[in-house]
Amino acid sequence: MSPVRAWLPIVLCLSAAAPATAGDADVIGVAIRRGQGAMFNLDVTIRSKDTGWERFADRIEALGSDGTVLGTRVLEHPHDTEQPFTRDLYDLRVPPGIVRITIRAHFKPTGFDGATMTVALPGR
Repeated sequence: MSPVRAWLPIVLCLSAAAPATAGDADVIGVAIRRGQGAMFNLDVTIRSKDTGWERFADRIEALGSDGTVLGTRVLEHPHDTEQPFTRDLYDLRVPPGIVRITIRAHFKPTGFDGATMTVALPGR
């Protein structure tokens, strides 16, 4: 199999996973690094439809494969003049045996209606 064909299924899987329509707060990128022991550091990029204090992305969550919330970063203010934006979720403790996590963004007032991203944990 040629190198181009070997990559084709991966590209198609990523394309198929893209949402048909954007939500109010979409996770569009996640950079993840392993820390000490069971700790991981994430940089999460979000594109949101912030318009001020009544409508903004107000939280990032990391979920285990069973939906358990492993960590939360509260976003203290709107990002209507900074789109997309990146915020960290550092010192995330992930129990042994979990090899992938899902990142989602919460939007005030509509909730978790946007695109999520599932990432593999390095070293697991």
